[in-house]
Amino acid sequence: MKKAKLFIEPTFDFELLGIVSPVKDYKLAWLINRALQINLVRSDDLLIEFLSNPNLEISQFFLSLPHGFIQLLKNKSLNSSQQLAYLIPELRNMDYFLLIQDETGLIDLGDYLKKLANNPFIQSVVKLDVSKLKSKENLLTY
Repeated sequence: MKKAKLFIEPTFDFELLGIVSPVKDYKLAWLINRALQINLVRSDDLLIEFLSNPNLEISQFFLSLPHGFIQLLKNKSLNSSQQLAYLIPELRNMDYFLLIQDETGLIDLGDYLKKLANNPFIQSVVKLDVSKLKSKENLLTY
């Protein structure tokens, strides 16, 4: 019997901001909510199952938009064997990621960057190019 393989190329149709901040995830979500006038809400932890590594549980905050979403993901977490693991291992210096998908184009990313950079609890915020990340598939949470 002849076998056919199906190759699926995922699309990464969101903007990604990397955030360096020493505060806890719930406090950062609160700070982002106040700075950007949005309402990120704590969601169930994201469980990522790897074939060769232990599972990874990532805390997340989510806001559903009419034509998109905003999601705050923590980069560092303890895996199932209680070792420090990363959502995106090549960006170990980043503490959090803010994924922004907006099909309407109404969200001004430059404005978001400026407002977040002015917060004293956020040490750094940068726009990242998703296409250059090796572990970009870990960001597909929807």
